[in-house]
Amino acid sequence: MPVLAWLEQTALSTWVRESPSMFAYPTILFLHTVGLAFLVGPSIAIGARVLGFARHLPLWPMERFYPVMWWGFWINVVSGTVLLIADATTKLTNWDFYLKLAFVLVGMGALTGLRRRVFPDPEIHRDARLPPGAGTWAVVLIVSWVVVITAGRFMAYLGPVSGAPSLRNSF
Repeated sequence: MPVLAWLEQTALSTWVRESPSMFAYPTILFLHTVGLAFLVGPSIAIGARVLGFARHLPLWPMERFYPVMWWGFWINVVSGTVLLIADATTKLTNWDFYLKLAFVLVGMGALTGLRRRVFPDPEIHRDARLPPGAGTWAVVLIVSWVVVITAGRFMAYLGPVSGAPSLRNSF
């Protein structure tokens, strides 16, 4: 695929892979991890609270985490794009990459759906009850992030789209 090979030959891609003392790649990967923590950590906390964990904590103040989660999402979009460009021929031919992206979309949809379903409800301020369907949004949210993280880790080991999944490296 010539376009993917071209992407890997851009100045940005070369810098990420070949920067002195391998500074760029670990730094970008670190930023990707920080963005993931800012996005997934509060998401899981909100989802778990909706499912009934830590009932002594009021749910309504957790809405303040949404700007932090959006910051985490955008940090991941930028850092993930740079990581993708650095290894486009491998990542864009890996079926697991597309699984990860699909569940990122599902997770972000669930995060948005949960906010629209739970936080506008006036009863949430009294923690009297949760609206119908809130638990379903929470389960979808948590499962999505588990799949995203697992698929992201497996990308290093699973093979390209054209063949059956295969382990390329040893664990």
